[in-house]
Amino acid sequence: MVHQQRSQASLSPFSDTEDMTDMARLLAPRLAYFAAVARTEHVTRAAQETQVPQSTLSRAMVRLERDLGVDLFARRGRTVALTPAGRTFLTSVERALAEIERAAEEVRADADPATGKVAFGFLHTMGAETVPGLLQAFRADHPRVRFSLVQNYGEAMLEGLRAGELDLCLTSPVPDAPDLVARRLEEQKLRLVVPADHPLAGRRRVRLAEAADETFVTLEPGYGLRRITDALCREAGFKPRVAFEGEEAETLRGLVAAGLGVCLLPPPAVPRPGVVELTVTAPRAVREIGVAWLDGHPDTPPVAAFKEFLLSRRGKLLA
Repeated sequence: MVHQQRSQASLSPFSDTEDMTDMARLLAPRLAYFAAVARTEHVTRAAQETQVPQSTLSRAMVRLERDLGVDLFARRGRTVALTPAGRTFLTSVERALAEIERAAEEVRADADPATGKVAFGFLHTMGAETVPGLLQAFRADHPRVRFSLVQNYGEAMLEGLRAGELDLCLTSPVPDAPDLVARRLEEQKLRLVVPADHPLAGRRRVRLAEAADETFVTLEPGYGLRRITDALCREAGFKPRVAFEGEEAETLRGLVAAGLGVCLLPPPAVPRPGVVELTVTAPRAVREIGVAWLDGHPDTPPVAAFKEFLLSRRGKLLA
């Protein structure tokens, strides 16, 4: 029996991405059936293996060939043999099914209560001490839970939540958005950082208005701490004259130590030589730190456990 390519009229033209997506959606449910028939070369045995009625499997293969527009099998009684087109198709189908199985194993592993994974984002300023301490405390009871850690500024982490790239993030200010859930965990004092030889360096406390004529170094626009700095200066009655903008708090401290300006920062993990950090008495210079996640997003067991742990640290986050 000679098997020839079916009429091209039955093929859907792959004229654009939408057509290819439609074809993949049409064919996908039948690929495992096709692989079973190709492997056993027998519809009855393949039906037993896939646990579907033989008639269902036979119809699925007929529809698959019809939708592709080619014969995949040469039929000889109850047995079948792959055509050249069928062998070509099988190579790609087996590769696709193996990739699906690998992906399924990966997501099952990530959701495992004991060994699953948490995608966790946090501010750069919390990376040196706060987050390592949190992870150490959490893993005392969950020693095999894995973490994918992302350090970034607040807005970027919120976009990571929305894109499904992060499960949770520690950020400041605490976001107020309809698609997110956020819980305030801690309040952190900010200090005015000045060079060690600055006229204010001999003081312990300062009103922010006393720095109105100073040059400031700050984080770039879009960073939460930059918005807080601008708001506090505005409350103190001035707009800061910004000479340098950066992405890392410790870089800003280095700029201050070099005499290039002053800045508002949270306390460092380790004291930095060359600078003095002053308590700001007015206005009240603090930043709120909270944990945020995407509203309505289901948690895997490890994510739920870590979320519960973070919420239990309310008021003790920076201890």
